[in-house]
Amino acid sequence: MPRVLLFTGDGKGKTTAAMGMVLRAAGHNMRVCIIQFIKNKETGEDAALSLLPQVELLKMGQGFVPDTRHADFPAHRDKARQALQAAAEKIRQKACDLLVLDEINTACACHLLEAEEVAELIREIRGPLILVLTGRDAPEILVDLADTVTVMECRKHGFAQGIAAEKGVEY
Repeated sequence: MPRVLLFTGDGKGKTTAAMGMVLRAAGHNMRVCIIQFIKNKETGEDAALSLLPQVELLKMGQGFVPDTRHADFPAHRDKARQALQAAAEKIRQKACDLLVLDEINTACACHLLEAEEVAELIREIRGPLILVLTGRDAPEILVDLADTVTVMECRKHGFAQGIAAEKGVEY
């Protein structure tokens, strides 16, 4: 039976919480895979993760997701489907002990993926696996499947005060 942890909400810290779990798992010499569904730019965590031999990072997103009517939307959807297929393969191969699907909730909310197909993948997991789902606007079906759900709530954010995204804080 897998553990399924879900981090959602409009507040900062969803991916950060998942990366804390990655660090913890790496400290226990567990095999870790992170699949990013939206992000495509280099971040500080990419460099840090490259120092951990048991951690694999698959950056499969196209970046900011346009409206469904935009000409670039199908390319974003195709990349998200490829990322979901990669996740399914990691699960089938039992290739990791901790699998982070970063921004998968957002991929569902932006109509890149159907929440039901993600739910079906989770239901098919056999054997031990720690699965972490991150991103805003988590679909209720995924919330229901998770055994642990944390909602990050934004009470105040520096961006609203004119503070630009900062290296080491936001990326």
